[in-house]
Amino acid sequence: MPSDLLLTLAFPPMAGGVSRWMYEVARRYPAPGIVVSTAFHPDAADVDGTLPSPVDRLPLPPRRLKTLQGLLLWSRRAAVLARSHRARFIWCGDIHPSAYPAKWTRERVGTPFGILLHGADLLVLQHQVHRSAMKRRTARALLGAAAVLVANSEWTRGLAEVLLQELELDAEDGKVRVVPLGTDPGFFRPGVPADAVRKRYGLEDGRWILSVSQLAPHKGIDTVLRALALLDGKEADVRYAVAGEGDGRRDLERLADTLGLSGRVRFLGGVSDADLPGLYNLADVYVGASRRTPLSVEGFGIALAEAASSGRPVVAGNAGGIPEAVKDGETGLLVDPERPEAVADAVRRLLRDPKLARRLGAAGRREIERYYNWDRVARDVGGIAAEWEAVRR
Repeated sequence: MPSDLLLTLAFPPMAGGVSRWMYEVARRYPAPGIVVSTAFHPDAADVDGTLPSPVDRLPLPPRRLKTLQGLLLWSRRAAVLARSHRARFIWCGDIHPSAYPAKWTRERVGTPFGILLHGADLLVLQHQVHRSAMKRRTARALLGAAAVLVANSEWTRGLAEVLLQELELDAEDGKVRVVPLGTDPGFFRPGVPADAVRKRYGLEDGRWILSVSQLAPHKGIDTVLRALALLDGKEADVRYAVAGEGDGRRDLERLADTLGLSGRVRFLGGVSDADLPGLYNLADVYVGASRRTPLSVEGFGIALAEAASSGRPVVAGNAGGIPEAVKDGETGLLVDPERPEAVADAVRRLLRDPKLARRLGAAGRREIERYYNWDRVARDVGGIAAEWEAVRR
């Protein structure tokens, strides 16, 4: 039976927003369905069994797929999958490394491919092509061979079009499309009990602000910590829970100590998917103060959508594609992510105005139900592939 193909380095059980995006597209992809080709993971069985189509795991871990040996193996395997499943279209979950086997397959089997763009990937690639003639040639070959590039926001599309122009590639005629991301409003919803999560992570009763984030510089956790230090007086009881892992944890813990916040901050580490709905529901305010750094940016902000779907009022950094995920004054409050006082003022405003907090939370929930959900994302992605099938015919 025919099926489309998804080549992706990031896929569960790997954590992260890109992995979630790829999984949800695979789970909800419209007919004829989509076969996933990705790296080996020792805990993959529990994930792969939840999908309607097969997951083809290569016998290499993710880091090995980026090597020359891994790319050659993946390229041959992708061509076999495209032939055996009569794939009409191949989706790449990233530029590097997935676009390499996709281009190989297109040249040998004739199957067109598209690349899903995140935002930070384009910043990295732009940095590389400005400094390396070889990277420039490679980027030009991969992006030029793609039938379509799909950005997760209008901001990401703009960045992609600039890069195409720099590479002297045609950015017109629908080469770059936009499919904004979303979440699952059935899973992330208001009213999920939080008692078990409170107990499991030692989050006592009281007022909490929350971030669910990789502990990386562009996520702005340091800004939120400095904002928390400014919340005194009526807000001196407010505490901050940070769910996520990353190399920056030790520096952030030192910053919390320096600011005298050790008793008001909990670094939870990795939190299971099953615990996330309850964790969002215990938060009085969700804060995602992401900023743009030279090589990182939030192209959309899936955690922001999860918080909104849970009915939480959101404070978000006005950077990258976030203004498309959070509409200022309608579904949340946008702030300068470099200014702790701006974050503190927004949090304080929501804590002191429960009516405003409820209004923003309810409006965010409606937007998730209406448009920013994975069912719509999968339909949009599948629809673009169907358009290319019609063109080939």
